Amino acid sequence: MKLNELRDNPGATKSKRRVGRGPGSSKGKMGGRGIKGQKSRSGVAINGYEGGQMPLYQRLPKRGFNKPNRKAYAVVNLGLIQKFVDAGKLEAGNITEDTLVSSGLVRRKLDGIRVLAKGDVTGALTISATGASKAAIDAVAGKGGSLSVTSAAAAE
Repeated sequence: MKLNELRDNPGATKSKRRVGRGPGSSKGKMGGRGIKGQKSRSGVAINGYEGGQMPLYQRLPKRGFNKPNRKAYAVVNLGLIQKFVDAGKLEAGNITEDTLVSSGLVRRKLDGIRVLAKGDVTGALTISATGASKAAIDAVAGKGGSLSVTSAAAAE
């Protein structure tokens, strides 16, 4: 067998219907487009067009505001940090944003990393991050560790 002898199995492929090729083709003359009008012509794209009526997306009220300089934080929970410490992927005494990324716990820093209180902390952790919830700070401090926030605006 040679490359030029390769074929699909008979009946595996179906040739597409050729439009406008005479009355015997069942799609002849006007090719299933009906009579006259915008849609019978070529080069027509009318997404969201309602025949001159005000389109729905313009009739609905605009709501909300997207802040152009909004900060996006990578979020990590205390329970996951503890899990990585127990597995030996992080040192409990020195957890920074860079070590969180290098351990694979966080994919990328974005505008900083924010620590949340979900999960349990079993030992003393020393964490420094861009932001942290009050509950996370209290949970770490309750076990004899420290959670320092580098940016005061990020902490709530």
